[in-house]
Amino acid sequence: MVGPAVRLLGAADVRRIAAELDLRPTKQRGQNFVIDANTVRRIVRESGVGSDDVVVEVGPGLGSLTLALLDVADRVVAIEVDELLAGRLPDTVAEYAGDRASRCEVVHADALRIEGVPGPPPSALVANLPYNVSVPVLLHLLTVLPSLAKGLVMVQAEVADRLAAAPGSRTYGIPSVKAAWFAEVRRAGSVGRNVFWPAPNVDSGLVAWTRREPPPTTATREQVFAVVDAAFAQRRKTLRGALSGLAGSAQRSEEALRAAGVDPTARGEVLEVTAFARIAEALAEVPA
Repeated sequence: MVGPAVRLLGAADVRRIAAELDLRPTKQRGQNFVIDANTVRRIVRESGVGSDDVVVEVGPGLGSLTLALLDVADRVVAIEVDELLAGRLPDTVAEYAGDRASRCEVVHADALRIEGVPGPPPSALVANLPYNVSVPVLLHLLTVLPSLAKGLVMVQAEVADRLAAAPGSRTYGIPSVKAAWFAEVRRAGSVGRNVFWPAPNVDSGLVAWTRREPPPTTATREQVFAVVDAAFAQRRKTLRGALSGLAGSAQRSEEALRAAGVDPTARGEVLEVTAFARIAEALAEVPA
């Protein structure tokens, strides 16, 4: 039986809860709280989350997005590193979410250090990620939670551009390739500064993704990512030079690149993730 609708937080609610906690948002933890109900509705809508989904949320803060997710999803696991916020969130959910409050579980933990979440395997990740750790958190959760099939995250606009960038573009780099290992990634819109309290001094962007199988390769993800890191460490270098340290010599680097069907004079920003996988595989096979 459906109970009363979940109520969402507005600007006055956010400021009241913050005042009760004597909370002063910190830049160190990237704390900028959404104060606009239409924005969290939009995030949930763009995420494609439905009544069968178990959603992981990172950095729920005061609960603005948590409540919007509870209105739609089957279950929400909210991971919060801040002890004060993690302690208060269950009370906010109980006050605003009615009989759907029981579908929310708050985990006081660092999302970069978790190895799993309680309850049934999660199917989606939807979060306003702390901007200072957004890419590491996203990649870590995609690694340790293989059941995640889709998601949408709000990050700094420049980071959103990098995550969704295609080979050959100015913003294509390490985040682009590593995200592509796990998923198809796309830009899903922009978010203005005035929907946050306090207002950040950067613009925000939405990134949606859908899980896919990684490229078929005998190389491990760690080996492929090591090639990616080396290829972009010195962007102006050709791959022959950039991978020479990892390969042990420029000659071995060139041999591996040719074996992988990659031009040794090319640069990392023109390669798709499948090419990086071939290079990693070739490096493991070329004699030292």
